[in-house]
Amino acid sequence: MRNGPKTLYSPFEGYKPMPDRLNGDPTQSRSVEAAGVAPASVKTSLLIIEDDDNISTAIEEYFSRAGYAVSAAPDGIAGVETATKNRPDVVVLDLMLPKMDGLAVCKELREKNPQMPILMLTAKDDVVDKVLGLEMGADDYITKPFSLRELEARIKSVLRRARAAAASNGGDETPIVRGNLRIDPVRREVTIGEKQVELTPKEFDLLRLFAANPGRVFPRKYLLEKIWDYSYEGYDRTIDSHINRLRAKVEDNPDNPQLVLTVWGIGYKFTDAE
Repeated sequence: MRNGPKTLYSPFEGYKPMPDRLNGDPTQSRSVEAAGVAPASVKTSLLIIEDDDNISTAIEEYFSRAGYAVSAAPDGIAGVETATKNRPDVVVLDLMLPKMDGLAVCKELREKNPQMPILMLTAKDDVVDKVLGLEMGADDYITKPFSLRELEARIKSVLRRARAAAASNGGDETPIVRGNLRIDPVRREVTIGEKQVELTPKEFDLLRLFAANPGRVFPRKYLLEKIWDYSYEGYDRTIDSHINRLRAKVEDNPDNPQLVLTVWGIGYKFTDAE
C-alpha cells in the first residue's frame, strides 16, 4: 500500500485529458478509426486495476475513445472481485496496490481464469519486479512512465495471442500423446493417465511446444520470443521458473525429471526416449 499523500506525478508526460489529443502532440490525434478499432456491437472489455486516479482516468479516457468498454477498480481486492464477476477480455494491473498487491492479484486471477490476458504496470525499473510479474502469470509488462500508444500496442499484442489460442479450440489439431501424457491442443487440456492437469496458458504452450518436438533443444532466448512473443533480454529466470512449475505438475519426480530435460548452458528439450 502506498503511504502518504498522492504526488502530482503522472506517467504520461504532458498528458491532459482532452478530445482526441494525447501528450499535447497534435500529431497524436485519436479516434475510434485512428485507433484501428472498427465499430462493433460487442466491444473489447478492459479492466484497469490502478489506485492512482490520474493514471486510471487517463487510460480509461484513451481506451474508451478507442472503442473499448472500460471499467476500473481502485485496489487489489476490488480488482479481483470485478475481474471474477465481469470476466474482462484483458486486464491492466498495477504492481503497487492497496489492500492486495498486484503480484497477489495476478496469481489469484490466474488461478480463477488461466486464459485471461494480464498486462502489468510497474513504477519500478527493476528486473526483479518484472520477472516476478511474469512468473505470477502476467502476459506482458510496461514500466512507468509510458506512452498510451505503447500501452495500446501491448494490449493489442496480448489480445492477439489470447484470441489465437482461443481460435485453436475450433481447429482439428491432433492430440499429442507421449506415454501416459496426452495434450489436446483443441481443448487446451492436458491429462496424465486419467488425471487432468491444470496448467497456466504459458505452461501449456511450453509443454505443447516441447512435446510436439521430442529431442529438439530449445534455447531460452527462443522460448522467450516464441512463447511470450516479446524479447525479454536477460530474463532467463522467467523460463527457469516456468519450467520448474511445469515439472512440478507433469513429472513423477520434479527433482529427477524424465520428460522436460535441461540441456545445460543452452535451454530445454522434451525427452525422445520411447
